[in-house]
Amino acid sequence: MNLRNVVWDMDGTLLNSSRVVPEAFVRAVAELSGPPVAADEVVDAYWRGTPEVILTFLMQRQLTPHESESYYRALDGAEVEPYPGVPETLTALRRRNLPITVFTGASTRAAELLLRSAGLSADLVIGGDTVDRPKPAADGMLLAARRLGTAAEHLALVGDSPLDLQAAKAAGSHSASAAWGHMYDAAEPADTTLHTPDQVLELLAPHGPSA
Repeated sequence: MNLRNVVWDMDGTLLNSSRVVPEAFVRAVAELSGPPVAADEVVDAYWRGTPEVILTFLMQRQLTPHESESYYRALDGAEVEPYPGVPETLTALRRRNLPITVFTGASTRAAELLLRSAGLSADLVIGGDTVDRPKPAADGMLLAARRLGTAAEHLALVGDSPLDLQAAKAAGSHSASAAWGHMYDAAEPADTTLHTPDQVLELLAPHGPSA
């Protein structure tokens, strides 16, 4: 391996948003007088793409931009926590002069709301609204590589979902499974399985800049 940096998934990897995000969708659907929706139905729809796409699916009709704001109103101010060890790991990466990069299926706007709520910041956020094809396509990782000025093969993608691992492989990047996340599936092949966030430092240590 010659890994020079790491790209992080957000929900279920950096942030324990397993309650907050589904609840925001459920509230938005109710506000828009949509059909009854359960939290697990929301999670099952994550693969569809951005919040606007998911909300349209849950409502079973096309939405106006004004109606889509219902989700962001429900999300704004929601309390979400980073997983244990995440803030310390991001600090350690910054000490190595490595930028913090997030690639999420959520929109850039939703990502910035949630990261801010959790007290985290990223140097580069690639939301689902900035790529043509969502995970498991390689688009987001290839865009991250271009913006970071490196090759995708030198990046590791840390994520809890099978879609994250598949996106990493599609891009030729190192797939690192976040076993602490709520969508972790031990049956999904990964190049590396991380049990705590700080283990990513060991993954990068042989080739990363000195601390």
